[in-house]
Amino acid sequence: MNAAGIRDTDYNELELLAQSDSGAIVVKTSTILPRQGNPEPRYKSLSTMSIQSMGLPNHGYKTYIRYIERLKEKYEKQGHSKPIIVSIAGFTEKEYLTLAEGFQHSKADMIEVNLSCPNIVGKRIIGYDLKGVDDLTKKLRLATDKVLGFKLPPYLDEVMIEKMSKIILNNNIEFVTCINSIPNTLIIDPATDKPWIKPNKGKGGLGGRCIKPIALGNVASFCHYLKDKVSIIGVGGISTGKDAYDFLLYGADAVQVGTQFMEEGIGCFARIQKELDEILRKKTLKIATTCRRRNAERFTPYNEENSFTK
Repeated sequence: MNAAGIRDTDYNELELLAQSDSGAIVVKTSTILPRQGNPEPRYKSLSTMSIQSMGLPNHGYKTYIRYIERLKEKYEKQGHSKPIIVSIAGFTEKEYLTLAEGFQHSKADMIEVNLSCPNIVGKRIIGYDLKGVDDLTKKLRLATDKVLGFKLPPYLDEVMIEKMSKIILNNNIEFVTCINSIPNTLIIDPATDKPWIKPNKGKGGLGGRCIKPIALGNVASFCHYLKDKVSIIGVGGISTGKDAYDFLLYGADAVQVGTQFMEEGIGCFARIQKELDEILRKKTLKIATTCRRRNAERFTPYNEENSFTK
């Protein structure tokens, strides 16, 4: 599926996702009020990486509630409606709760709580405040009974992953999406000797293929601590079927595509799935005989009539 924030801001973009080969639709991270986001230029893609400081531009959560209703009504009638995941970001605890309560009464299927946006100047990344996350989560669980998950920042400390896992398990969080882009990074344009992007003195969130090892390490660690009790969506550096395969092999139940989707468009979903199918055809025997039992059971035996899903 798409990662939140990539080609998912307006209704036309969401409809393209509905018509694509993505497995679900992730809606642009919503705030209480519409936001213009940070000043341009705020995104730059290079060969192995991207840097961005978007600043959560979006149309406001009430508009996305209407978009979701339109999508559901249209595609349910056609018989191929996809799960819709909404992403929410508040600047206060009260805003998070208002957003959760608002989408509770919408046709969204799942709520992804963004605890990891790195690009709001002067605002902390709440995912690094473990007590704050614990307190917020208890209240969010009372505000909605929809499937609830966290979009997490990258953790470079295994102890933090272990502690966050305990919070997730203790509060009945159903899924985690990891990782968001790596914060506080800087890339210089060699032609001008200035940063590629303008906001925050040129610093932004790093994405693209170069962050895959960090994302994959986080997924593997969360898989260990969450012990099959919470679903994991892997994201970060996924551009090929091999990348998707690696994440599925080491603990992810699904994957999101960010930078590659931004650069390639909706065709990336079918291409990555086709590449994954081919890898799984070749790997079936190896998976069945050498992988850990949990990972071996992730894959359905291949036959000529049905391609692999997961």
